[in-house]
Amino acid sequence: MSELSDLYQEVILDHTRSPHHYGPLPSATHNAKGHNPLCGDQVTIHLHLEDDTISEISFEGNGCAISKSSASVMTDAIVGKTRPEVEAMFKRFHDLVTLGVKAGIDENDKISVFAGVFEFPTRVKCAILAWHTMKSALDSQNKIVATE
Repeated sequence: MSELSDLYQEVILDHTRSPHHYGPLPSATHNAKGHNPLCGDQVTIHLHLEDDTISEISFEGNGCAISKSSASVMTDAIVGKTRPEVEAMFKRFHDLVTLGVKAGIDENDKISVFAGVFEFPTRVKCAILAWHTMKSALDSQNKIVATE
């Protein structure tokens, strides 16, 4: 395994052990729930949107290391970002894990740690669950997001 792969794996494990922005968010203006029926991952995303900017975000739920770390990295990456910035980041992340496309992502980008997920198709849905759930919350959709 390369040094970069080792670093990415360590970042994922760190976010799994000590997830960032984990817990309820009483000031949330938008919420959504997500579920991956394939493996049982569940996530709830809470965000506070202020003037089209995500001023606060948190998540709750249970899931595998990829699912939990993806939610944690996502919350770090999008807090303080505007809706258009978040939508662009969502597309870059989705293309990264589903197509292996690294356009617009360098190794200093927080979401780059998930570049290897593309090589494991069964884990892609774990990685994208929180992102699709966040998008649903941002779009004020009142439905449970499922990866199936």
